[in-house]
Amino acid sequence: MGEERSRRAFLSKLVLGTQQVVENAGGHTLVCIFLRGGADTLNMVAPYGDPTYYKVRPTIAIPAPGKKPNSGLKLDDFYAFHPKLAPLLPIFHSGELGIVQGVGTDNPTGSHFDAQDQMEHGCAYGMPVNGGWLGRYLRTRVGEQLTPLSAVAIGEVIPESFRGSPVTTAIRAIDQIHLDLPAEDTDAVCAALSKMYAADVGILKEPGSSTVQLLKRVEKLKSKSYKAEQGAVYADDRFSQGLKEIARLIKADVGLEVACLDLDGWDTHFFQGGAEGLQASLIDQLAKGMSAFYKDLHAYNRRVTTIAITEFGRRIYENGSLGTDHGRGFAFFAMGAGVSGGKVHGLYPGLQDDQYDLGPGGMKITCDYRSVLAEILAWRKAPTAEIFPGLDMKPPGLIVAS
Repeated sequence: MGEERSRRAFLSKLVLGTQQVVENAGGHTLVCIFLRGGADTLNMVAPYGDPTYYKVRPTIAIPAPGKKPNSGLKLDDFYAFHPKLAPLLPIFHSGELGIVQGVGTDNPTGSHFDAQDQMEHGCAYGMPVNGGWLGRYLRTRVGEQLTPLSAVAIGEVIPESFRGSPVTTAIRAIDQIHLDLPAEDTDAVCAALSKMYAADVGILKEPGSSTVQLLKRVEKLKSKSYKAEQGAVYADDRFSQGLKEIARLIKADVGLEVACLDLDGWDTHFFQGGAEGLQASLIDQLAKGMSAFYKDLHAYNRRVTTIAITEFGRRIYENGSLGTDHGRGFAFFAMGAGVSGGKVHGLYPGLQDDQYDLGPGGMKITCDYRSVLAEILAWRKAPTAEIFPGLDMKPPGLIVAS
């Protein structure tokens, strides 16, 4: 039922909309990965140089880089990757994967729903704004020939971050977008539409012609003909397959501006594990998916920026159930040729867990999440004051100055 609704909505926009196909698919695509549930990034980017880390996490801490099994992967003299992030290590050292430490919101509730809602709307706590931050961004792009595939959510639900967008499509896979024809003869339909629009001299001529072009491009995206480049192999899980769908859209030049997808399951209160365990399996999915995506789009890397964000981090210390409870600050990941990579940006706030009077404790927030998002959008010449009203922007230096 969800796929049928998505297909009908897409075709309605495709045939009735007035947007044109972007012949040279824009300069850029922003890919937003949301790690829903509150990821424990303290174990993903482990501060092995701080001895307190091992005192407060005697069971689940990641071993310092060395010869021990499942040791952390050295980033610098202070931080190490979780061993399951090994596929991303070459990208980090190549300078195209950067991290900002201590990112977060001012939300004191500790509620997944409340924190996610605030972050997707791109506002300060208790100061709601109209629409989602990506919706506001896309409204500033209306003069840039948006298409029904300019904003895509991989899944059945359109995220709140897209609220207010002039164009948004939710799909699980490109193959679900098709015309329901008795003989599945899309070429014949396109030929008939082309002939009809060619004869039209009215207002339908230009958008009608663009509709046919977009239909033809969509038909070329069938999975049986898709081959990933640079030896990239996408794992057979929903997250990696979602990234593959995004790669197909980017290569097809359908005008993709923003794509969103989720990786769920990060609420690890019980038996979280360290180098192995529940969270390690999620980290493995994340790293393999992002690595395959990066390899596959190597020829497009100046046109794509990928970010990974979560609603909040976890508590600094492990709990009595060998897990971690809701926290505050987290590590923000960004990947692409425009990223100032190969380093962990931001001020390390230390591991004192009594830094908040209200709500859960956790890593102190030293960077407003909106400043990171605004810096990325500012690089794309977006009017950040309109997208994040009231923000006192303090860019962390994640983007290379162009």
